[in-house]
Amino acid sequence: MEKKDVITTWFYEFSDDLYHYFLYRVGIAEAEDLVQEVFIRAMNGFEGYKEEASPKTWLYTIGRNVATDAIKKKQKFPFSFLHKEVETPSQSLEEDFLIYEEKITIYRAIQTLKPSYRDVVILRGIKEISVQETATILGWTENKVRSTYYRAKLSLQTKLGGEFNE
Repeated sequence: MEKKDVITTWFYEFSDDLYHYFLYRVGIAEAEDLVQEVFIRAMNGFEGYKEEASPKTWLYTIGRNVATDAIKKKQKFPFSFLHKEVETPSQSLEEDFLIYEEKITIYRAIQTLKPSYRDVVILRGIKEISVQETATILGWTENKVRSTYYRAKLSLQTKLGGEFNE
């Protein structure tokens, strides 16, 4: 299969996941552009892909670097995610509003975490990426992923006043 075909297949398979990852990392204003940047970098660096890691892990590693670069350029975390619609409509407008408010509260709390905690919460807690894949993406040991995730959940729970349940 040609490089272009492989990257296209990966785009259809992983772009939505990367988009949601970027929503939590940098906000909605930049998420789509950063997804495109990941696949541009993947296309340009395809020869360096060793197939030792899964494509998902490799793309998330690129995504983490892309997000870090974007954050360094901006030096702030936008809250434009607040304008995102509720993904799953419930029975009433009031229920939709409460779900939306809860998402905003969690998003804001995640943004206040230190970067290593934020990374592991997004990858493990939100995107539900395995410990092994998270370790590869972050360049950590599996034990570090587990312990940092535990500490990050405690920190997030404290910030949310004991309301966070994963």
